[in-house]
Amino acid sequence: MAPRPMTKVLVFGGKTGWIGGLMMDLLKKEGIECAAAESRIENREAVSAELDAYKPSHVLNAAGITGRPNIDWCEDHKPETMRTNVIGTLNLADLCMLKDIHCTIYATGCIFKYDDAHPLGSGIGFKEEAFPNFAESFYSETKGYMEQMLKCYPNVMILRVRMPISDDLIHRNFVTKIVKYERVVNIPNSMTVLTEMLPASLAMAKAELTGVYNFTNPGVISHNEILDLYTKYIDPTYTYKNFTIEEQSKVLKAGRSNNELDTTKLLADMPEGVKINDIKTACDLCFQRMKVNLEKQYGGPLPDSLPKEFRRA
Repeated sequence: MAPRPMTKVLVFGGKTGWIGGLMMDLLKKEGIECAAAESRIENREAVSAELDAYKPSHVLNAAGITGRPNIDWCEDHKPETMRTNVIGTLNLADLCMLKDIHCTIYATGCIFKYDDAHPLGSGIGFKEEAFPNFAESFYSETKGYMEQMLKCYPNVMILRVRMPISDDLIHRNFVTKIVKYERVVNIPNSMTVLTEMLPASLAMAKAELTGVYNFTNPGVISHNEILDLYTKYIDPTYTYKNFTIEEQSKVLKAGRSNNELDTTKLLADMPEGVKINDIKTACDLCFQRMKVNLEKQYGGPLPDSLPKEFRRA
Protein backbone atom coordinates (compact mmCIF):
# COMPACT_ATOMS: atom_id res chain seq x y z
CA MET A 1 0.00 0.00 0.00
CA ALA A 2 1.40 3.40 -1.02
CA PRO A 3 2.15 5.85 1.80
CA ARG A 4 -0.29 8.69 2.29
CA PRO A 5 0.99 12.20 1.50
CA MET A 6 2.51 14.11 4.41
CA THR A 7 0.17 17.10 4.50
CA LYS A 8 0.04 18.20 8.16
CA VAL A 9 2.41 17.25 10.93
CA LEU A 10 1.89 17.63 14.67
CA VAL A 11 5.17 17.67 16.58
CA PHE A 12 5.20 16.71 20.26
CA GLY A 13 8.22 18.27 21.91
CA GLY A 14 8.22 20.92 19.19
CA LYS A 15 7.71 23.88 21.52
CA THR A 16 10.57 23.45 23.98
CA GLY A 17 12.35 20.25 22.94
CA TRP A 18 15.67 20.10 21.11
CA ILE A 19 14.96 17.45 18.45
CA GLY A 20 11.31 18.53 18.21
CA GLY A 21 12.38 22.10 17.50
CA LEU A 22 14.84 20.96 14.85
CA MET A 23 12.11 18.88 13.20
CA MET A 24 9.80 21.92 13.16
CA ASP A 25 12.55 23.86 11.35
CA LEU A 26 13.00 21.06 8.82
CA LEU A 27 9.28 20.78 8.12
CA LYS A 28 8.95 24.54 7.59
CA LYS A 29 11.97 24.52 5.30
CA GLU A 30 10.29 21.84 3.17
CA GLY A 31 7.05 23.80 3.10
CA ILE A 32 5.09 21.17 5.04
CA GLU A 33 2.32 22.48 7.27
CA CYS A 34 3.18 21.75 10.89
CA ALA A 35 2.42 22.74 14.45
CA ALA A 36 4.05 22.25 17.82
CA ALA A 37 1.67 20.32 20.05
CA GLU A 38 0.20 22.20 22.99
CA SER A 39 -0.92 19.11 24.93
CA ARG A 40 1.35 17.03 27.15
CA ILE A 41 1.58 13.40 26.13
CA GLU A 42 0.69 12.12 29.62
CA ASN A 43 -2.72 13.88 29.38
CA ARG A 44 -4.60 11.44 27.17
CA GLU A 45 -7.84 13.42 26.82
CA ALA A 46 -5.99 16.61 25.88
CA VAL A 47 -3.85 14.77 23.33
CA SER A 48 -6.93 13.13 21.81
CA ALA A 49 -8.70 16.49 21.53
CA GLU A 50 -5.68 18.11 19.89
CA LEU A 51 -5.34 15.28 17.35
CA ASP A 52 -9.05 15.65 16.50
CA ALA A 53 -8.76 19.43 16.17
CA TYR A 54 -5.57 19.58 14.10
CA LYS A 55 -6.16 16.38 12.08
CA PRO A 56 -2.50 15.65 11.24
CA SER A 57 -1.51 13.16 8.57
CA HIS A 58 1.61 12.39 10.60
CA VAL A 59 2.78 12.79 14.20
CA LEU A 60 6.38 13.16 15.34
CA ASN A 61 7.07 12.52 19.01
CA ALA A 62 10.27 13.98 20.45
CA ALA A 63 8.74 14.64 23.88
CA GLY A 64 10.19 12.90 26.90
CA ILE A 65 12.10 13.31 30.12
CA THR A 66 15.88 12.98 30.04
CA GLY A 67 16.46 14.85 33.30
CA ARG A 68 18.41 17.97 34.18
CA PRO A 69 21.34 18.22 34.05
CA ASN A 70 21.40 14.56 32.98
CA ILE A 71 19.66 11.20 33.37
CA ASP A 72 20.77 10.89 37.00
CA TRP A 73 17.72 13.12 37.75
CA CYS A 74 15.45 10.23 36.77
CA GLU A 75 16.82 8.09 39.62
CA ASP A 76 15.14 10.42 42.13
CA HIS A 77 12.03 11.18 40.05
CA LYS A 78 10.81 7.75 38.98
CA PRO A 79 7.03 8.38 38.87
CA GLU A 80 7.52 11.56 36.80
CA THR A 81 9.84 9.69 34.43
CA MET A 82 7.34 6.82 34.03
CA ARG A 83 4.41 9.20 33.52
CA THR A 84 6.00 10.84 30.49
CA ASN A 85 8.41 8.28 29.03
CA VAL A 86 6.15 5.25 29.31
CA ILE A 87 2.51 6.23 29.93
CA GLY A 88 2.67 9.37 27.79
CA THR A 89 4.44 7.76 24.85
CA LEU A 90 2.04 4.82 24.88
CA ASN A 91 -0.93 7.22 25.08
CA LEU A 92 0.22 8.95 21.92
CA ALA A 93 1.00 5.76 20.00
CA ASP A 94 -2.36 4.27 20.97
CA LEU A 95 -4.37 7.37 20.07
CA CYS A 96 -2.58 7.67 16.72
CA MET A 97 -3.44 4.04 15.95
CA LEU A 98 -7.11 4.58 16.83
CA LYS A 99 -7.21 7.66 14.58
CA ASP A 100 -5.17 6.05 11.75
CA ILE A 101 -2.20 8.46 12.01
CA HIS A 102 1.40 7.47 11.32
CA CYS A 103 3.53 8.14 14.41
CA THR A 104 7.32 8.51 14.52
CA ILE A 105 8.93 8.21 17.95
CA TYR A 106 12.44 9.48 18.59
CA ALA A 107 13.46 6.87 21.16
CA THR A 108 16.88 5.74 22.37
CA GLY A 109 19.47 3.09 21.63
CA CYS A 110 20.85 3.44 25.18
CA ILE A 111 19.14 0.19 26.17
CA PHE A 112 22.11 -2.06 25.40
CA LYS A 113 25.64 -2.67 26.65
CA TYR A 114 28.49 -4.62 25.10
CA ASP A 115 28.24 -8.32 25.99
CA ASP A 116 29.71 -11.69 25.03
CA ALA A 117 27.64 -11.84 21.82
CA HIS A 118 28.44 -8.20 20.95
CA PRO A 119 31.98 -7.61 22.24
CA LEU A 120 33.60 -4.19 22.33
CA GLY A 121 35.63 -3.65 19.16
CA SER A 122 34.17 -6.66 17.33
CA GLY A 123 32.04 -4.72 14.82
CA ILE A 124 29.08 -6.92 15.80
CA GLY A 125 26.24 -4.55 16.58
CA PHE A 126 22.89 -5.10 18.26
CA LYS A 127 20.12 -5.61 15.71
CA GLU A 128 16.58 -4.27 15.87
CA GLU A 129 15.13 -7.52 17.22
CA ALA A 130 17.62 -7.67 20.12
CA PHE A 131 16.10 -7.55 23.60
CA PRO A 132 17.39 -4.73 25.84
CA ASN A 133 20.20 -5.87 28.16
CA PHE A 134 20.95 -2.55 29.91
CA ALA A 135 18.91 -1.31 32.85
CA GLU A 136 21.59 0.29 35.01
CA SER A 137 19.82 3.65 34.80
CA PHE A 138 16.11 4.15 35.43
CA TYR A 139 15.91 6.24 32.24
CA SER A 140 17.19 3.32 30.12
CA GLU A 141 15.04 0.84 32.05
CA THR A 142 11.86 2.78 31.18
CA LYS A 143 12.92 3.11 27.55
CA GLY A 144 13.48 -0.64 27.39
CA TYR A 145 9.95 -1.34 28.68
CA MET A 146 8.48 1.17 26.30
CA GLU A 147 10.09 -0.20 23.16
CA GLN A 148 8.75 -3.71 23.78
CA MET A 149 5.21 -2.32 24.13
CA LEU A 150 5.47 0.08 21.19
CA LYS A 151 6.32 -2.82 18.89
CA CYS A 152 2.66 -3.87 19.20
CA TYR A 153 1.48 -0.80 17.29
CA PRO A 154 1.40 -1.22 13.48
CA ASN A 155 1.36 2.56 12.84
CA VAL A 156 4.53 3.41 14.79
CA MET A 157 8.15 3.90 13.71
CA ILE A 158 10.62 3.74 16.61
CA LEU A 159 14.00 5.37 16.03
CA ARG A 160 16.82 4.38 18.39
CA VAL A 161 18.82 7.63 18.66
CA ARG A 162 22.18 7.53 20.50
CA MET A 163 24.43 10.26 21.90
CA PRO A 164 23.05 12.91 19.50
CA ILE A 165 25.55 15.36 18.01
CA SER A 166 24.78 18.74 16.41
CA ASP A 167 26.94 21.35 14.67
CA ASP A 168 26.73 23.88 17.51
CA LEU A 169 27.42 23.87 21.26
CA ILE A 170 23.86 23.70 22.55
CA HIS A 171 23.76 22.12 26.01
CA ARG A 172 21.97 18.98 24.77
CA ASN A 173 24.72 18.16 22.26
CA PHE A 174 26.82 15.12 23.28
CA VAL A 175 29.94 17.09 22.33
CA THR A 176 29.03 19.99 24.63
CA LYS A 177 28.49 17.59 27.52
CA ILE A 178 31.81 15.77 27.27
CA VAL A 179 33.83 18.93 26.49
CA LYS A 180 32.79 20.30 29.89
CA TYR A 181 33.78 17.16 31.82
CA GLU A 182 37.09 17.14 33.63
CA ARG A 183 37.59 13.48 32.73
CA VAL A 184 35.94 11.20 30.18
CA VAL A 185 35.79 7.48 29.53
CA ASN A 186 37.11 6.40 26.13
CA ILE A 187 34.77 3.83 24.62
CA PRO A 188 33.69 3.40 20.98
CA ASN A 189 29.95 3.95 20.60
CA SER A 190 27.28 4.27 17.95
CA MET A 191 26.14 7.90 17.72
CA THR A 192 23.62 10.02 15.79
CA VAL A 193 24.76 13.12 13.89
CA LEU A 194 21.50 15.06 13.73
CA THR A 195 22.31 17.20 10.69
CA GLU A 196 22.37 14.02 8.58
CA MET A 197 19.94 11.84 10.46
CA LEU A 198 16.96 14.13 11.11
CA PRO A 199 16.30 14.74 7.39
CA ALA A 200 16.55 10.96 7.00
CA SER A 201 13.88 10.52 9.69
CA LEU A 202 11.58 12.86 7.80
CA ALA A 203 12.05 10.83 4.60
CA MET A 204 11.29 7.64 6.55
CA ALA A 205 8.14 9.19 8.07
CA LYS A 206 6.98 10.28 4.61
CA ALA A 207 7.46 6.68 3.44
CA GLU A 208 5.45 5.59 6.51
CA LEU A 209 8.01 3.01 7.56
CA THR A 210 7.12 1.22 10.79
CA GLY A 211 8.84 -0.87 13.44
CA VAL A 212 12.18 -0.39 15.16
CA TYR A 213 15.25 1.14 13.49
CA ASN A 214 18.74 1.59 14.86
CA PHE A 215 18.96 5.29 14.11
CA THR A 216 22.69 6.02 14.16
CA ASN A 217 25.37 6.70 11.60
CA PRO A 218 27.10 3.43 10.64
CA GLY A 219 30.10 2.40 12.71
CA VAL A 220 31.43 3.63 16.05
CA ILE A 221 33.51 6.53 17.33
CA SER A 222 35.15 6.99 20.73
CA HIS A 223 35.00 9.86 23.20
CA ASN A 224 38.68 10.61 22.56
CA GLU A 225 38.15 10.72 18.79
CA ILE A 226 35.31 13.23 19.30
CA LEU A 227 37.44 15.42 21.57
CA ASP A 228 40.38 15.21 19.16
CA LEU A 229 38.11 16.62 16.44
CA TYR A 230 37.05 19.37 18.85
CA THR A 231 40.73 20.18 19.43
CA LYS A 232 41.44 20.11 15.69
CA TYR A 233 38.59 22.37 14.55
CA ILE A 234 37.34 24.35 17.56
CA ASP A 235 40.00 24.84 20.25
CA PRO A 236 43.62 23.72 19.74
CA THR A 237 44.37 24.62 23.38
CA TYR A 238 41.77 22.20 24.76
CA THR A 239 43.01 19.22 26.77
CA TYR A 240 41.25 16.28 28.41
CA LYS A 241 41.96 13.32 30.68
CA ASN A 242 40.55 9.81 30.70
CA PHE A 243 39.28 7.66 33.50
CA THR A 244 37.85 4.14 33.71
CA ILE A 245 34.20 3.10 33.82
CA GLU A 246 34.79 2.01 37.42
CA GLU A 247 36.07 5.48 38.30
CA GLN A 248 33.20 7.09 36.40
CA SER A 249 30.64 5.03 38.32
CA LYS A 250 31.80 6.60 41.58
CA VAL A 251 30.66 10.06 40.46
CA LEU A 252 27.36 9.06 38.79
CA LYS A 253 24.09 7.91 40.32
CA ALA A 254 23.23 5.79 37.30
CA GLY A 255 25.22 3.69 34.85
CA ARG A 256 25.77 4.73 31.25
CA SER A 257 25.13 2.59 28.18
CA ASN A 258 27.96 1.79 25.76
CA ASN A 259 27.20 -0.17 22.62
CA GLU A 260 27.35 -0.57 18.86
CA LEU A 261 24.10 -0.76 16.88
CA ASP A 262 23.84 -2.59 13.56
CA THR A 263 22.58 -0.24 10.82
CA THR A 264 22.03 -2.84 8.07
CA LYS A 265 18.22 -2.59 8.22
CA LEU A 266 18.30 1.23 8.36
CA LEU A 267 20.45 1.51 5.24
CA ALA A 268 18.46 -1.16 3.37
CA ASP A 269 15.09 0.54 4.02
CA MET A 270 16.25 4.15 3.67
CA PRO A 271 14.23 5.99 0.99
CA GLU A 272 16.06 6.70 -2.25
CA GLY A 273 18.22 9.80 -2.40
CA VAL A 274 19.05 9.96 1.32
CA LYS A 275 22.79 9.89 2.07
CA ILE A 276 24.12 8.87 5.45
CA ASN A 277 27.86 8.96 6.13
CA ASP A 278 29.73 6.61 8.43
CA ILE A 279 30.07 8.09 11.91
CA LYS A 280 33.71 9.17 11.60
CA THR A 281 33.11 11.02 8.31
CA ALA A 282 29.85 12.48 9.65
CA CYS A 283 31.57 13.79 12.80
CA ASP A 284 34.46 15.34 10.86
CA LEU A 285 32.01 17.16 8.59
CA CYS A 286 29.94 18.16 11.63
CA PHE A 287 32.93 19.81 13.31
CA GLN A 288 33.80 21.66 10.10
CA ARG A 289 30.26 23.10 10.07
CA MET A 290 30.47 23.78 13.80
CA LYS A 291 33.59 25.92 13.34
CA VAL A 292 31.82 28.11 10.76
CA ASN A 293 28.63 28.30 12.87
CA LEU A 294 30.43 29.23 16.08
CA GLU A 295 32.54 31.93 14.46
CA LYS A 296 29.32 33.49 13.16
CA GLN A 297 27.55 33.04 16.50
CA TYR A 298 30.35 34.43 18.67
CA GLY A 299 31.55 37.06 16.20
CA GLY A 300 35.19 36.15 15.83
CA PRO A 301 37.84 33.50 15.23
CA LEU A 302 38.07 30.44 17.45
CA PRO A 303 39.07 29.67 20.12
CA ASP A 304 39.35 33.26 21.36
CA SER A 305 35.68 34.03 20.79
CA LEU A 306 34.43 30.97 22.73
CA PRO A 307 32.51 31.72 25.96
CA LYS A 308 34.45 31.18 29.19
CA GLU A 309 32.51 28.04 30.02
CA PHE A 310 34.26 26.28 27.12
CA ARG A 311 37.79 27.44 27.97
CA ARG A 312 40.05 25.45 30.23
CA ALA A 313 41.60 27.55 33.01
